[in-house]
Amino acid sequence: MDFHLSEEQEAIRRMALDFARDELAPHAIEWDQEKHFPVDKLQAAAALGMAGIYISDDVGGTGLTRLDAAIIIEALATGCPAVASFVSIHNMCAGMIDRYGTDEQRHRLLPKLLTMETLASYCLTEPGSGSDAAALKTKAVKDGDSYVLTGQKQFISGAGVSGLYVIMARTGEDGPKGISTFVVEKDAAGLTFGANEKKMGWHVQPTRAVMLDGVRIPVENRLGAEGDGFKIAMGGLDGGRLNIAAASLGGAQAAFDRALAYVQERRAFGKAIGEFQALQFRLADMATDLEIARTFLWRAASALDAGDPEATKLCAMAKRFVTDRCFAVANDALQLHGGYGYLADYGVEKIVRDLRVHQILEGTNEIMRLIVARSIFGRK
Repeated sequence: MDFHLSEEQEAIRRMALDFARDELAPHAIEWDQEKHFPVDKLQAAAALGMAGIYISDDVGGTGLTRLDAAIIIEALATGCPAVASFVSIHNMCAGMIDRYGTDEQRHRLLPKLLTMETLASYCLTEPGSGSDAAALKTKAVKDGDSYVLTGQKQFISGAGVSGLYVIMARTGEDGPKGISTFVVEKDAAGLTFGANEKKMGWHVQPTRAVMLDGVRIPVENRLGAEGDGFKIAMGGLDGGRLNIAAASLGGAQAAFDRALAYVQERRAFGKAIGEFQALQFRLADMATDLEIARTFLWRAASALDAGDPEATKLCAMAKRFVTDRCFAVANDALQLHGGYGYLADYGVEKIVRDLRVHQILEGTNEIMRLIVARSIFGRK
C-alpha cells in the first residue's frame, strides 16, 4: 500500500487548494451571511475540470478516480465546505448519467454539466421518506412515449437554480424494485419549487422542495431500465458519501489550521496559550483524528475504484467516521478560540455549522451503522 500521492495527484491537489484559497476562502463568510450561491465560482471550478471529475473523457470529462475526487473535494472544502459539497452533489448526478445513461443521453446531457452551464440536483428524499428511501411515493406513470411524474421531493440542494434534476420515482410495486430514475429539466411544465429553506448552515447553496404536478417527460429521459432506480440511486451515493466525508475533512482541516495559528498568537497568563500542555494535547488529538480520517477515506475510495465487493460497507464506514470526527475537530477548534470562535469574523463557527449537516445527508450516520451492521452479519 502506498500512502503517498503521485505527482499528478499532488498537482491536482495543489490546483484545488489554490482555487480554494484564491476564489472561495476570501468570500466564504460574506456568501454565508448574504445566502449567495456563487454560480460564477462553480463555473470557474468547472473550467478546471472539477465538474466532471470521474466522467469519461469521450464526452469531455476529466476521467479521474474516486480517490482523486476525494482529494479535490477535500481541498475545495478548505475554502468553503458548502461550495465543495455542491460540487460533490453535481458530480454525483453527472456520474450517474455517465455510468447508467445511453450514449445519446450522455452526449446530450453531460457537456453542459461539465461546464456547469447547467447545474444538477439529486432528488431522492421526500417529506415522508428520508432514511427509508425505498418508501418514496413520487409516481411516474407511463403514457405512450412519455412518463407523467407527480409527487414532491424535499431538502434538494440547488433546487430552483439547477437546470437538471435526477429524480427517483415509483413506476411499479412497493419497495426498491418498483423505483426508476428520470432526468427532468427545469423548464418542464408542472415543475415548481418551494421557498428557500432557512437552515443552520450551508447558507451559500439554496435548499428547496421540488414539486412535480403532472410533469410530462419523454421516455428517453429515463435513466437505465424500469425498476433499476434504487440501484442507480444507491450507486451514486457510494461516491457521494466519500465526497461528503472529504468535504468534512477539508473543513475540519481549515478549522484546525486556524486554531493552531490562534493559540500561537493569543496570550494569557503571560504567554501564548499554545504553550499550555492541555491545549497542545487537544491539538495533538485533533491532528491525529484528521490523519486517521484521511487515511481511511483514501482506503474506502481506493476500494470503490477497484470494484471491491466490500466497497459499499467501506464507504458507509468512512462517511460515518469521517463526518463524526471532523465535526468534533471543528467544534474543538471553535472552543480553542474561546469567545472569538463564536464570532462570524473568524470563520470557524461557519465551518461548524456547515459540517453539522454532513452527519445527516447522503444517508444519516445511523443508517451508515445499519449498512455496516448488515454487511458484517451477512444480511441484505
